[in-house]
Amino acid sequence: MRIRGKIGDWPVDLTIELEPEEWAQLGRQTEVPVTADTAAVAVANVARQDDGQWGAARDVLRQAGQMNGPELLDHLEGLAGSTAAGKRLLVRLRHCSEVKVESGADAPVYHWVG
Repeated sequence: MRIRGKIGDWPVDLTIELEPEEWAQLGRQTEVPVTADTAAVAVANVARQDDGQWGAARDVLRQAGQMNGPELLDHLEGLAGSTAAGKRLLVRLRHCSEVKVESGADAPVYHWVG
């Protein structure tokens, strides 16, 4: 196998030589049987979880009326189970038509406008 191209400004010309049994072993290690049904179920489960978290995130702000960004992020991290997922919910709230974001003295303030 020969790979040619660039990484940034650097040219790359790489040749990989494997014996037939090495190729076969490599192929066996990468085989992952996934059926269409399994993939569809996984996508549906993620979508349901995201919809549930989204609804709960909106409820947190709706019940509070307004919250500063760091406080809201703390609530969302606990709700979503991770910092990254909490930040995704915060960004989604920022762009939601039911939420108004104002610049506060130290942090943005999120207001529920319904």
